Amino acid sequence: MRSTVGCRIMGGVWHAPPQVPRLKGARTMARDSAPPAGSWTRTEAGSHLRGRRSRDTRPEGALRHAVHRLGLRYRLQRRVAPRCTADFVLPPHHVAVFVDGCFRHGCPVHGPKALRGPNASLWTAKIETNRARDLRNTEAATDAGWSVVRIWECEVRSSVSAEQAALRVAAACPSEPD
Repeated sequence: MRSTVGCRIMGGVWHAPPQVPRLKGARTMARDSAPPAGSWTRTEAGSHLRGRRSRDTRPEGALRHAVHRLGLRYRLQRRVAPRCTADFVLPPHHVAVFVDGCFRHGCPVHGPKALRGPNASLWTAKIETNRARDLRNTEAATDAGWSVVRIWECEVRSSVSAEQAALRVAAACPSEPD
């Protein structure tokens, strides 16, 4: 049977997509050459980080669940300042909540102490860039009139700690909404 992947029917006739000529040896040249300086190298040790979510993570969900149980209502992924999107906000109280991952944001307790391997310098630069962006976003949100609450991923791993973190969010909310 004929494969229909990429094919179209036009006027009752099958039309295959145009074939793109390949350069001879292009695949082996790319595989044999060294990666350019400053590019990431795939490693087996880093395979667990591939496909990690940047939003709607488990710690984020646990914290949102605990905040909701306290009777507070929130909105997800709202921009609170230019180039600054909070994980969730409580609009009536003007509170922006950010849930930072321990590894990628450099948690002082659980963050990496020393990085090894071919991507060590790249990870160090990435973590420092994330920290600088976190500071910039906190300042921008505060300047825009938002109260900022930053919660580490490790603070919401268990349901008890998620409740404690939710109480921190609730404490940032004034008793009377705006």
